[in-house]
Amino acid sequence: MFSEKDFINLIRQNGGRVFLVGGCVRDEFLGKIPHDKDYVVTGLSEEKLSSLFSNAKKTGGRFPVFRIYMDGGSVEVALARCEKKTGSGYRGFDSFFSPKVTIEEDLYRRDTTMNSIAKELPFGNIIDPYNGVQDIKNGVIRATSKHFFEDPVRSLRAARQAAEHNFTIEENTLSMMKKCREELKNEPTERFFAEMEKALKGKKPSIFFEIMEKTDLLDVTFKEIFDLIGKTQPKEFHPEGDAFIHSLIVLDKVSAKTDSILARFSALVHDLGKGKTPIEMLPHHYGHEKIGLDALIEWDAKMTLPHKWKNAAAFVIKEHMRTPRITKIGKIVTLLMSIEKSFLSVEEFSHIIEADSGKVLPFLKYGKELIAEMKKISGKDAPQNLNGIEIKNWIQQERIKVYKKFKNTVYRG
Repeated sequence: MFSEKDFINLIRQNGGRVFLVGGCVRDEFLGKIPHDKDYVVTGLSEEKLSSLFSNAKKTGGRFPVFRIYMDGGSVEVALARCEKKTGSGYRGFDSFFSPKVTIEEDLYRRDTTMNSIAKELPFGNIIDPYNGVQDIKNGVIRATSKHFFEDPVRSLRAARQAAEHNFTIEENTLSMMKKCREELKNEPTERFFAEMEKALKGKKPSIFFEIMEKTDLLDVTFKEIFDLIGKTQPKEFHPEGDAFIHSLIVLDKVSAKTDSILARFSALVHDLGKGKTPIEMLPHHYGHEKIGLDALIEWDAKMTLPHKWKNAAAFVIKEHMRTPRITKIGKIVTLLMSIEKSFLSVEEFSHIIEADSGKVLPFLKYGKELIAEMKKISGKDAPQNLNGIEIKNWIQQERIKVYKKFKNTVYRG
């Protein structure tokens, strides 16, 4: 079997050098286990690399990237390259690669210093010309060079990196991010979504949106979230501030309880309708649940959201206000039985309601057990003389009995 050792030896025997770059090197300094390895080769031409590895499959368009099979899997191998800005957006570049391009030149074109570190194989020596290791130790996101803002989506990437690692962004990089505003208006929204998705998986997702707002980029990337800024709320219920601040607080509280990206996104957008509240109605937001569903549809029209994300978010937007106020047992039973259809678990839904309202609801706290018992009731158990709506009503009444019994034996209230 072809191994990494064989790969390295063959490259070096033919005058080349091999480096690990990017995330796998960064993660090592963050104390994380790297998942994927990315290799950069210097000192060889594209033709020479292809001739050395018959199983190599070229995948790069504007520049050569090869998929090479080794150690039982496929890895990505790129030739070191430089880039020059020739147009707008992430496609507005010319790439230059040759055996003369050094690893330092390749690292220079990368976004932030934490991603501009290389590890030479097989020796393990670190190449860190832009002090990325020190920035990692200091918890700082820093642009590698002035070329940072030439790809405008790097501004989102820096904000995402800060959210992922709970790092800060240094001032010069924040200034570069602000310069990305105009070009971002023309970028594909799927690139925005990709960065938001990664940010929502981070240690503190709110940082992503706070930084986007701080750098005047939020309105051109996530307008529905931007619209929450300045939407005041009744102080007796929300002393923390406007709907933007409240939404980010709920997002972080939910993120502290679950890694579920469905729950985290739903927490972020639970009050989306408040962004459309007329100024004259403030600080009240009457009917924001229904308006929030319209806002979610508008967001999806601009930036296609995954089906499960939309379902979960729509359910939370619709139900988050009435859930803490429900007292009628029949409505509680109906709500519990509908949660599953949203793709959220009852625990995830409970985390969102608790973060938003500050209330721990017993029927959600014990919801998993309750739902399991109620699901045992089905139409096949109904009396034979019933049909249609009568069977549906019978199931509901039997589930209400289950709820009452559970409430009386497991918890009170």
